[in-house]
Amino acid sequence: MEEEVEGKNSKNPMMMILIGLIIILILAMGGIGYFMYSKGLFSDKPVNQTAPTSEQNTIAPKQDYGEIYLSPIDSLVLNITDAKGRAKLMKLSFTLKTNESTIESLIEANKAEMVDSVIRQVSARSSEELLTVGGKAMLKEEMIDELNNILNDAADGDDDIVKNMIIDIFFTSFVIK
Repeated sequence: MEEEVEGKNSKNPMMMILIGLIIILILAMGGIGYFMYSKGLFSDKPVNQTAPTSEQNTIAPKQDYGEIYLSPIDSLVLNITDAKGRAKLMKLSFTLKTNESTIESLIEANKAEMVDSVIRQVSARSSEELLTVGGKAMLKEEMIDELNNILNDAADGDDDIVKNMIIDIFFTSFVIK
């Protein structure tokens, strides 16, 4: 009988070590998860690759653009896909913010090229990407750049028209179904 008691006692230290290692592993995984969550790695916002230095302003100074003009582009219906390749429809309307008074005539003259550019940019993304805050911000930045390029080319011979006239884009309708 003493041998049976001794055999059971010899297994207990090994079991205790195994349980201790499992607890340490669970705590380590929890710590890593908390660290990643606190750094914002699970959010939809884009992650900053570099931290701002003391020389960089974290808040951009407000620029004075003079008189502001708004020009809407309404009701674009676009085909997009989700991550699984299934087709979805998107209704997109947006307003261009600019400091150029002739924006309406420039948009009318170049509307087909501008709409084509927006269609290409939206079609290059999945619906899941477009539904995130970071995806919308990236789309907005690329749209500003591309639409400015189109309008700059259209106004190339006219020195009275300001280059890079689109200051911002406001999404007024952004529906994916």
